[in-house]
Amino acid sequence: MDVEAVGPVPRVFPHRLPRPTRRHLLRRGRRIATVSARRFAWTALRQVRHARRGPLPATELGRPLRRTFEDLGGTFMKFGQLVASSPGVFGDGLSDEFRACLDTGPPVPIELVRETVESDLGMALDDAFAEFDPVPIGRASIAVVHRARLHDGAEVAVKVLRPGIDRVVATDLDLLQPLLELVARQTGDQNAGSLLQMFDGFREQIGEELDLRNEARAMVHFRRLLGEIDLPSVAVPEVHEALCGPNVLTMELFDGVPIDDLARAADYGVDPAPLVEDVVRAFFVMTVRWGAFHGDVHAGNLFLLRDGRVGILDWGIVGRLDPDTQRFVVRLLEAALGEEAAWDDVAAHLVRAYGPAIKEGLQLDDEQLALFIRTMIEPVLLRPFGEVSLGELLTAPQAQVARARGVEAHNRSARAMFIRVRAQRKVRRMAEDHGGVASDFDRATFLLGKQLMYFERYGKLFMSDTPLLADREFFTALLSGSGPGGDLQMRPAG
Repeated sequence: MDVEAVGPVPRVFPHRLPRPTRRHLLRRGRRIATVSARRFAWTALRQVRHARRGPLPATELGRPLRRTFEDLGGTFMKFGQLVASSPGVFGDGLSDEFRACLDTGPPVPIELVRETVESDLGMALDDAFAEFDPVPIGRASIAVVHRARLHDGAEVAVKVLRPGIDRVVATDLDLLQPLLELVARQTGDQNAGSLLQMFDGFREQIGEELDLRNEARAMVHFRRLLGEIDLPSVAVPEVHEALCGPNVLTMELFDGVPIDDLARAADYGVDPAPLVEDVVRAFFVMTVRWGAFHGDVHAGNLFLLRDGRVGILDWGIVGRLDPDTQRFVVRLLEAALGEEAAWDDVAAHLVRAYGPAIKEGLQLDDEQLALFIRTMIEPVLLRPFGEVSLGELLTAPQAQVARARGVEAHNRSARAMFIRVRAQRKVRRMAEDHGGVASDFDRATFLLGKQLMYFERYGKLFMSDTPLLADREFFTALLSGSGPGGDLQMRPAG
């Protein structure tokens, strides 16, 4: 693989999702209905018996919902991972319930694993590996991971795509996306819109994720980028390129535990907090300097290693920023670090991206819009993690849309809900007409926001007294071009 040490993340193996047939859609639809009915039958009965007491607490729905997602696998497990890694949005109880979704997908028979490996590598399993453990050490949403040993004695992890996963994912997307589009367009609800954004981004990213050669190239690329910066505590597995293919990825075996597995991590005698801070630094260096970042840094993908480092796994989803979006991110950070004029640039960029929908929907002028954005973003970046609520950040625009029309967001009367839905629907349609929804900027900033949701979990565990941008000297040097990443100099466009 000829990958430059500095430059765009390679993206050369697109994988087209198969078009589901009507038979596949009907079969998958029936399975979704059957599994949901089985898992929620007892819960529904309890709700009927306790109808006079109102709806059951959300925590009571967590277990049957999590089991439904596990039974269905594929796309549903992806959503489960999002819930598990975002307690600030979904609540601690629901997030903890879904923690198992990070690495407990259904098993794949070893015969199918062997068949996939041998077909991809063009050799017998015994020729490729001296030993191959038939019991997986990882069972993720789209792949399983097995421990193996090469003939030279090196221990490796072998990631193998689930057979037929591309058809399952394609069918799920075709079944669920029209429903989310309908809800988002008819109500304008931001939560539905966020799920729709995730679907939109997932459909684009999954084409790369379902060809493991892309992940292999990304790992090679980011290992070289880490060599450009002084963060030796952060590691990416080495790839064994000769033993990789579209469905197989062979990499260095990292001996460790998920960083949020506090019980097992305590046995290592390593304080995870400084390592998490280094992961945050690495993330921002990659984003600011090279416009690329790991797009799925949930807790299951950060491993505390026995040697005291933190390993970053699963590079199947990589975020890429076009130059304009990269400038936006830089100005946002500069604003948070004290450059007052940068807030105006951030607001102006959002207006260019989404059109008049923003100012009309929020009913704010330029100065008020910049202040509103500041009140949303600044606390997330500058307050200690223990005081941060990304849930409030995500609901703030909807609350302002309602407030601008004389309605409080918590008002559940029929009239108030009608006013909110009508206003939100209008704002979304205006943004769609302008071309902002599902644009490159929209997808990239959503993916960045998803990583912030993941950071919130680590932050509350290990950095509750520390803000995201606590190391001001580091970030100031990075933005000025004198810090990690070299001679970056980025200023507002125009």
